[in-house]
Amino acid sequence: MNRRGRLVLGALGAVVVGVLLWEGYKAVGDPDGTMLFGTRILPRTDDGAMPHVWTILSRFGDPELSGGDPIWLVVLQACLFTLRSVALGFVAGGLIGLLLAVLMQRLRIVERGLLPYVILSQTVPLIALAPVIAGWGGRLSIGAYPWQPWMSVTVIAMYLAFFPVAVGMLRGLQSPAPIAEELMRSYAAGWWQTLVKLRLPASTPYLFPALRLAAAAAVVGAVVGEISTGTRGGVGRLVIEYSREATTDPAKVFTAMIGAAALGLAVAALIGFSEFLLRRRRVRA
Repeated sequence: MNRRGRLVLGALGAVVVGVLLWEGYKAVGDPDGTMLFGTRILPRTDDGAMPHVWTILSRFGDPELSGGDPIWLVVLQACLFTLRSVALGFVAGGLIGLLLAVLMQRLRIVERGLLPYVILSQTVPLIALAPVIAGWGGRLSIGAYPWQPWMSVTVIAMYLAFFPVAVGMLRGLQSPAPIAEELMRSYAAGWWQTLVKLRLPASTPYLFPALRLAAAAAVVGAVVGEISTGTRGGVGRLVIEYSREATTDPAKVFTAMIGAAALGLAVAALIGFSEFLLRRRRVRA
């Protein structure tokens, strides 16, 4: 079995294990939740808190409202709306992370001064940051085009996406062995030639894992950004809207959550497929 087949089999196996764990705990767990020293450590297993998996899946085919579109179509449209912010945030964050990595590799003083703040930036809670970004964006405009709410979501996605790329690429750019750098100097290669011919190719094994993390982070940032800023149309807002019906229709809440998870998996799978194509091309070369 090739590597791609093992990945597909592993993904299907993970889904099966997740379903078995869900249904297994629902079958043997306490309907009021598992308690330890008076504290609930595991959730309730009644149908209001943990619907059966088949109940959730069947809900996708039901209309969202009486006579309206089916839920799967509504969730799909919401995911496509969020995908725009994810894609723009991922690309912008990836470029910023790449530029920061190159700059920190080029100048050691910049790495020492900037890297701690790059790491520190990820400790700021998104719940606190999102309203600030939305407030600032409301005062901006791009020429005659006013700032749109989805742009604030894009900035939040970019904010989370740049960090894995910056750190991963910095490690990749610093990965060539000293003897390889000495060889480039012996050829009188400048910094730019060394970057293009040696450091960037050597950083490829670090780049794609960083891109997968950045893609997942961009999805998280977009969903949280939509929830925090109240941006309508995306899957993040859909989670909030469906949560209002949690007591009467708990399975409906999980449809939006599954849609958000599927969006993250799809974006990560796209990065993995790009890595597969690049490696295949390099092997042929």
